[in-house]
Amino acid sequence: MVGYLNKEEKVTSMQKLRGKGSGEEVVVLLSGGVDSTVTLYLVKKYGYSPVALIFDYQQRHRREVIYAQKIARLNRVKYYLAKISLSWASSSLTRKDMKVPMDRDLKKNEIPSTYVPARNLIFLSYAASLAESLKIKKIFIGAHIQDYSGYPDCRPKFFQSLEKVFNLGMKEKGMSIVTPLITMKKKEIIQRGLSLGVPFEFTWSCYQGGSRPCQRCDSCRYRNQAFRDLGLTDPLLMKGCISKCKQR
Repeated sequence: MVGYLNKEEKVTSMQKLRGKGSGEEVVVLLSGGVDSTVTLYLVKKYGYSPVALIFDYQQRHRREVIYAQKIARLNRVKYYLAKISLSWASSSLTRKDMKVPMDRDLKKNEIPSTYVPARNLIFLSYAASLAESLKIKKIFIGAHIQDYSGYPDCRPKFFQSLEKVFNLGMKEKGMSIVTPLITMKKKEIIQRGLSLGVPFEFTWSCYQGGSRPCQRCDSCRYRNQAFRDLGLTDPLLMKGCISKCKQR
């Protein structure tokens, strides 16, 4: 059963997971961003034993790979680093000849150029292979409502359909794709992460490849607005934070 809710259900997806882990191993897709990091901490909170899968796909924002590994080591979580190339993808995250959109109208219901064709399909296929090899039955991914407003591979129906495909095409049956943040917005995700003690100074969201967040791409703006709505400052914007993060 895919880990997101139907409208008729009265409990949150996180409540459904509460107390369900009991040490069970699960695969967590860990990008180094806010959503995947909070997902990792939720998995641990609810008693699961996470195995992280991190992707270096030659993305523009390579710093997220460094942060993902830092988060995994900080939590003493075993992780696998998959190095692949999506250089052919018609995306501003993988092609240097395409510009990352800046100051875009976030209210427009359009797929931005930062969409990487079939990325989650590829990532989850790797995760399914890893899970089956390790005899693991659950894959966690931090997709949520603000993602699937723009990215087709972050929508609930996609995960539901892909789960069916996995169970049709794999030797071991009973594979689940769990999306515990699917009904949440960025503000709620960060708020939940703060309650779990997530060190957001070790997370990276900016789509640009610079040494500091650009504060103008979609990802930076969603992140910054969420912190502001909570009356907080993104720790990555605090003076000296980047250098301290590198040292640690």
